[in-house]
Amino acid sequence: MPVLPGAEPYRHEGGEVGVLLCHGFTGSPQSMRPWAEYLAERGLSVSVPLLPGHGTRWQDMQLTTWHDWYAEVDRALRELLERCRTVFVFGLSMGGALTLRLAAQHGDAIRGIVLVNPGNKVHGLAAYALPVARHLVPSTKGIASDIAKEGVAEVGYDRVPLHAAHSLRRFFRTVDAQLPQVTQPVVLLHSPQDHVVPPVDSARILSRISSTDVKEVLLEQSYHVATLDHDAERIFDESLAFVERLAPDLVDGKGSRSGG
Repeated sequence: MPVLPGAEPYRHEGGEVGVLLCHGFTGSPQSMRPWAEYLAERGLSVSVPLLPGHGTRWQDMQLTTWHDWYAEVDRALRELLERCRTVFVFGLSMGGALTLRLAAQHGDAIRGIVLVNPGNKVHGLAAYALPVARHLVPSTKGIASDIAKEGVAEVGYDRVPLHAAHSLRRFFRTVDAQLPQVTQPVVLLHSPQDHVVPPVDSARILSRISSTDVKEVLLEQSYHVATLDHDAERIFDESLAFVERLAPDLVDGKGSRSGG
C-alpha cells in the first residue's frame, strides 16, 4: 500500500548528537515532523521511522503487533547509535511508551528521553472487552487529530483496529512493569486537557521510573497531539535545552554541531 501523503519516515544526517522520535498509535511521522525539522535545522541527526502497519490504511495495522512497532524503533535507535556519539529518544503518546521501553532495555546507551502525553494504559470498559470484541468487530472510532489549534489535522487513521488495540494494551502492561528500570534524565510534557490519554498516565510513569533528573511541564494550551498544537514551540525549545544541557561538548549554544 502507498504511504499517505505526509506520513513518510524522515531522516536527517547532522552532527554527533542523534535524536530518535517515535510517533503514536494509528498516527504517523507527520505528527513529529515539525519537531524533527526544528532539531535538524539546529544541526542534530534525526530519525523518525514509520511504524509497521501505520501510514497506509487501518486494515494494515490488523496484521501487526507491538513487537513489530518496537522492533522498528529499536532498529532505528541502533542505526543512530552507530553514527552518533550521544543519542536521545523522544516520543508522543504510544511513542512515549516505546521510548520508555527503549530506555529500560538500552540503559546508558540513551542519554536522555523526552515524553509528550505518554500512554501507559488502555482505559475504560473497552479495555476489558478487547480480548473478545476484537474477534467480533474489526475497528472502532479513531483517535487522531485531538488538537486544539484551528485548522491543524494529524495524518492518522479514522478507525482504531481492535486487534492492534489489544496488542497495545499488552504492550502498556509490559512497559509498566519495566518502568523502574528507566534511569535516564527525563522531560515529561503533558496536557491537562487530553481527550486520548488522561493525566493519570503521566503521573503513574513519573511515580514508577527510577530517574532522578526529572522535569515535568504542563501544556496548558494543547490537547493530545501537542507536537502540532499551540504548545509545539515550547516542546521544541524544552527538548533542545535538555539536549544542550546533557551534551554541552557536542552542541553549541545555538544547537548546531560544535567544531572538532
